[in-house]
Amino acid sequence: MFGLGTKEIIIIAIIIVLLFGSKKIPELTKNIVEAFKNLTGVFKSPDDEGKKEVK
Repeated sequence: MFGLGTKEIIIIAIIIVLLFGSKKIPELTKNIVEAFKNLTGVFKSPDDEGKKEVK
């Protein structure tokens, strides 16, 4: 994952907890997920709106 090892990911997670606090992290992740959903909707072409994706 982007050349990051386990130690680097753990350090980044600890820094995020220290910066935002443990109570804000679920809200932050929810906002990030909503932003990605909105971005994917922006890049869809008008032809794709009528079609349903098969998963």
